[in-house]
Amino acid sequence: MMNERVRACYSLSAWKEIFVSAMFFLAIGNVSSAQFPTTEMGEAVPRDVRETYEKGLRYLASSQSENGDWGSGGYGGPGVTGMAVMTFLASGEDPNFGIYSGNIRRGLRSIIESQDAKTGILGGASGHSSMYNHGFAMLSLAEAYGAVDDRMLWQGTASTNKRSLGESLELAVRGAVTSQKKNRYGGWRYGPDAKDADTSVSGAVMVGLLAARNAGIEVPDEAIDRGVAYFKSMTSSSGQVAYAGLGGFDDSPARISIGCLVYAVARRKDMPEFKATLSSLTSRLQQDAGHYQRYAQYYQAQALFQGDVEAWQKWNQELIRELKAAQAEDGSFQGNFGPAVDTSLALLSMALNFRFLPIYER
Repeated sequence: MMNERVRACYSLSAWKEIFVSAMFFLAIGNVSSAQFPTTEMGEAVPRDVRETYEKGLRYLASSQSENGDWGSGGYGGPGVTGMAVMTFLASGEDPNFGIYSGNIRRGLRSIIESQDAKTGILGGASGHSSMYNHGFAMLSLAEAYGAVDDRMLWQGTASTNKRSLGESLELAVRGAVTSQKKNRYGGWRYGPDAKDADTSVSGAVMVGLLAARNAGIEVPDEAIDRGVAYFKSMTSSSGQVAYAGLGGFDDSPARISIGCLVYAVARRKDMPEFKATLSSLTSRLQQDAGHYQRYAQYYQAQALFQGDVEAWQKWNQELIRELKAAQAEDGSFQGNFGPAVDTSLALLSMALNFRFLPIYER
């Protein structure tokens, strides 16, 4: 059962954020654009961030399907939809009454309707039972939980699968934990019944579980401990993080960032592995990630912010310049994963400038 006291505190905090963000919307004039809030540290969000981000949100809003999901370039499912939903929540958009509230609600309904009622796997009922999908979709539910009014979520719909966000999130946590128990490494791989594991999929699921725990959902300590132990076994003394199997350490900015973020959000910053991964990231801030650039940036932004704010600020300035130059006229970002995924990842890597998502708090 969820901790109702924690949920109440979380909800009050979320509603406070919603109220503050709502004050920044245009009261008159052109209401097709949102005005962005300032950061929690009181500094104005850079104009380039606001303009690039709003342009990206307009693209995502226009490319959402009638069913509420997103997908392109062969990539789709509740994980992709979860990423897109988080882009709206991440900048302080009011999820209940704001101009993008309909997009947020349709996206969340799509995620919940994709869930297998028996296993709890998000995507299991829609043929997208990848643990990548499960991890990112679980994260989005955790970030929406306490901020989105469940009474409005299903309003006016004919769906027979009207779980609340809390119910779906609890079920998703159970599905992730059950999958982990089947895994000899204590991590996750592509399918929920996989016996092997990799750090990329495991990172998606671990961050989702940690976000659910932060939102007040019960997550067994054993599940977090096993997940952290798996990452520890995959981290070298120099901070490199292997992909799967034994050995295979290399300088992958994405995997190093994933490991660093997992240690940080799991509150294990005292571990040598956290310090090693952070040192590896800060010593080469502008390392190119090749085909996985947007994916790496998504995790690198969070890892640097959690570990070294000054390093993040320096890295963030370069990120803003690069993304502004790379954005297409329609607001999208093009890459190997298709515009829905790459646009969501690009925007979320900038979202630390707003810091409205609970997972982005230090």
